Amino acid sequence: MNKINTEVALKYRFFYPYHQQPIDPASYPFQIRMATPPDLVGVAQIIAESFHSQKGMWGWAFPLLRLGIYEDLRHRMVSPVPRHICLVALDYTTDTVNNLVGTVELGVRYTDLWSQVGLGFPYLSNLAVHPKYRRYGVASALLISCEKISQEWGFQDLYLHVLENNHQARQLYFKLGYRVHKVESNWNTFFLRRSRQMLLHKHLSI
Repeated sequence: MNKINTEVALKYRFFYPYHQQPIDPASYPFQIRMATPPDLVGVAQIIAESFHSQKGMWGWAFPLLRLGIYEDLRHRMVSPVPRHICLVALDYTTDTVNNLVGTVELGVRYTDLWSQVGLGFPYLSNLAVHPKYRRYGVASALLISCEKISQEWGFQDLYLHVLENNHQARQLYFKLGYRVHKVESNWNTFFLRRSRQMLLHKHLSI
């Protein structure tokens, strides 16, 4: 770890757990599986609700945002790229037909995004949980499943981004063993006063 990363890690050290307890996805009352085309409407709804507000002046745009998310998901599903997967979590304790409660995407990114060459690394995105099922272990189960898939792909490291002001998500990631790799700033941070992004990293033990 270089000097900059060490300083960042020390800044956020108070978020790190003193003892990390092992997590067994089998202990959760949720089924984790690959997403199928019929899941995409529910997946788009959960992602939209997690990242976009339905209230205020931008509430009118929510259906359009949800549609955009759906089309992006559909495109990725019909035009699959190597080593990319969308997982969903389902509550099998209920008889509800639409019992999808969470989702996450895992794919391999490259240091050269345009040509997809160079060093490849697994990257998590679009982790989202239905509001009624938060704090019940859905996100943890999805994350642990992604870790296993990453190892099956031959990787021992996993990366993701989180907003610096998203304290609840940060606590979850730190609890599961993720650490701050670097804090990123761009023009949105300075001119629109938006929160900075934190790139988190976890080394996956064998």
